[in-house]
Amino acid sequence: MPANIRKLVIQVDETRQEQGQTIDPPTRRAVAIAVIANPYAGRYSEKLDELIAIGEELGALLGEKAVKALGIEPGQAQSYGKAAIVGEGGELEHAAAILHPKLGAPLRVAVEKGAALVPSAKKRGTLGTAIDVPLGHKDAAFVRSHFDAVEARVSDAPRAGEIVVAVAVTDSGRPLPRIGGLQVSEIEGKDGLR
Repeated sequence: MPANIRKLVIQVDETRQEQGQTIDPPTRRAVAIAVIANPYAGRYSEKLDELIAIGEELGALLGEKAVKALGIEPGQAQSYGKAAIVGEGGELEHAAAILHPKLGAPLRVAVEKGAALVPSAKKRGTLGTAIDVPLGHKDAAFVRSHFDAVEARVSDAPRAGEIVVAVAVTDSGRPLPRIGGLQVSEIEGKDGLR
């Protein structure tokens, strides 16, 4: 059964200056958010198959929307992350069912490759609850310049029977990175770490 989506929100932030320094090109982060009905709200179910399938659907939809919002080709995406907020009628495991078993594979297609684990966060909340979507380089987890987060929030969600699902994609790392570590130019992209 497809996701029952009440609302889609797509936002892009662009950093052009940091500590008086011009960022050229600007660093850009896109977050695509879906507010969906939770098919298991208000009841316990041993199997969460509907949410697992919804995660796969949303990995593709939100990944593609975030890449499109940045105006880039999939291969130009550099970082990604995912997060979910479950309304009070649900449980934390509902967020896990969306985020972990199947969301990653279609997101990797949307950003072309994605050898590294997709960083994630989940929580329970109510209307207007914010969550930080963790970010990491899509092909090499050890690239420190891409350790970051972007906030996702929908003012009227999640309602008790809803889940807010967010996918973030960037076209760069943090502005002015200078703490060393593996550089983008050094990525092998084989093991998801280096």
